[in-house]
Amino acid sequence: MSAPVHSPEPVERAAATASLANKFLMAGLAGLAVTALGLVVGDARGVALSYVVGVSYWVAIAVGMLLLIIIHHLTDSGWSTVIRRQFEHGTSAFTWLAVLFLPLLVSAWMKPGFIWPWMDTGHVIHGGHTVGTDPLYVKKSGFLNLPMFTGMSVAFFGIWIGLSALFRKASFAQDHDGDPKWTYRNRRTAAAGIVLTALSLSFAAIYWMKSLEYHWFSTMYGVWFFANCMRGAMAIGVVITFWLYHRGDYKGIYNTNQLHCLVALAFAFVVFWAYVTFSQYFLIWNANVPEETFWYNIREHGDWVWVGMLLLFGHFFYPFLMWLSYRRKATLGPALHVSCVVAVVILIDLCYNVLPALKDEQDQPLPFLSLNLLWVLSSVVGIGGICAWSYLRSFSTAKLIPIRDPRIVESLTHHEATAPESGAVPAAH
Repeated sequence: MSAPVHSPEPVERAAATASLANKFLMAGLAGLAVTALGLVVGDARGVALSYVVGVSYWVAIAVGMLLLIIIHHLTDSGWSTVIRRQFEHGTSAFTWLAVLFLPLLVSAWMKPGFIWPWMDTGHVIHGGHTVGTDPLYVKKSGFLNLPMFTGMSVAFFGIWIGLSALFRKASFAQDHDGDPKWTYRNRRTAAAGIVLTALSLSFAAIYWMKSLEYHWFSTMYGVWFFANCMRGAMAIGVVITFWLYHRGDYKGIYNTNQLHCLVALAFAFVVFWAYVTFSQYFLIWNANVPEETFWYNIREHGDWVWVGMLLLFGHFFYPFLMWLSYRRKATLGPALHVSCVVAVVILIDLCYNVLPALKDEQDQPLPFLSLNLLWVLSSVVGIGGICAWSYLRSFSTAKLIPIRDPRIVESLTHHEATAPESGAVPAAH
């Protein structure tokens, strides 16, 4: 059976894509403008930490897409070939995310300690001591210092941009010449990329979020961020496939079993997130070391405890129980619904990790409901609009699917299934 050749995109569909890209760009610029305004009319540090949440959220999704590409090549997966191209387009956002991270670096150099207190060794901490005289900081100062923070952050984006560029170049080139060498090249890139991506995402989470409360110790933090990267990428993947199917692009291409495989993998990471999060909590609770327990103690008072409960049920119980059913994994409507819930809860999870760094005069975290969450929303919309614009710009430059990939026929005929109902995705023929 030969693979179907995707016909050229109609002019009206290309125009619709360009129009949608412009709308996302305008929404992104508007969101960023509102966030910038917040620095003037609101609590500047609260706005800055909200921006950290927004950057971390979209970096997590982009890194998750990069990891899905890497896993696809390492496992020589067949079913994911038809959706891999969408993740390749998604990773085009890394360049813009690097640009959007620059304000945080500029702030770190111009006003050390404004966002990350450990950057100012004269910053007064609990008990009247300063960061520079704190034994815990002194032991970590070789890692927690401004030049290292800057160099590592630049390296993170360099790794992500470089890897995504290599994967995209090889994949797009194969559309033209069909040479299997591009597949082998991507496989070699993935072998090195899995190590670099795993290390970079872990250190990025530690530098950008965990170090906001640098006294805290956790060996699970990088793995927690990895779980959210994967879950976020697959949630957005379901949103993209839903859009492409209902726009008509994926009709006759995307079938039930391809969707089921994607959502089943997302379901596996529901359990993985629960395992990682429970392990972190249990080990810290069991050891009962003050340098570790304080992080949870301040989140188990006031309305932060209800945020924690929301994470427990929204991150685990709800998607777990919903996706136990085969039909909800293999039908676009329910899969989209649960994926959107997961995407929102990941954002709340990042807020739970970052925003308690905002303290009152008694050095206690400000109540969640007292925070101006408008700045979180504007940051997420602003950065997300730029990422969506970047995706749509890339979308128009390549074929819908990698038409000459060696596994494309296997992917298109994956179990020869019929497609879910809006539901349904028609079977490939």
